[in-house]
Amino acid sequence: MFYIHGQTPLDDDEQEALLIQAITTREELDEFEQQNIEEAIQWTLMRNFRQSSLFTEAFVKSVHQRMYGNVWAWAGDFRKTNKNIGVDRWSVAVELKALLDDAGFWIANKVFSPDEIAVRFKHRIVCIHCFSNGNGRHSRLMADIIIDKLFRRDVFTWGAGNLSMDSEDRTVYLNALRAADNGDYKLLLSFARS
Repeated sequence: MFYIHGQTPLDDDEQEALLIQAITTREELDEFEQQNIEEAIQWTLMRNFRQSSLFTEAFVKSVHQRMYGNVWAWAGDFRKTNKNIGVDRWSVAVELKALLDDAGFWIANKVFSPDEIAVRFKHRIVCIHCFSNGNGRHSRLMADIIIDKLFRRDVFTWGAGNLSMDSEDRTVYLNALRAADNGDYKLLLSFARS
């Protein structure tokens, strides 16, 4: 498979879990994944979520499953291999639990603004890298769910471009993530609303 800068390569076993054998190009894969993601977004629009159900491992997995379950057999399952980014595979569940607890604390104690809570959640979950692939898109949808369903604010625009393709928007996004890696969330907060 062809990968662009910042994407996580799939292992051979993970690639073999492709459910649509007719897919032969990256463009076809992107098209099928996008269709599945749009179905997941429609699902989120038609539902209300309580904080107590949203900040659970089961919900995080179910969102990923809804986003990729028509394309990948491993959708919604934590990754079984280490990647070039993310925590050790054995630490995924523990780190996710810590994030879910932290997010609940941030909300209960109004530690950050609603936008910053959602963006910090997005950043932390993508750093954990729970799944074999699709972590960036999954983290952005999770942030959108948080800002929309818990805070009743408009979803983020995330630069309004396709961040799955090599582009200027993707470069700005990756630079914002790197700044957040160093504790500076200003660029990521700005990009989320750009």
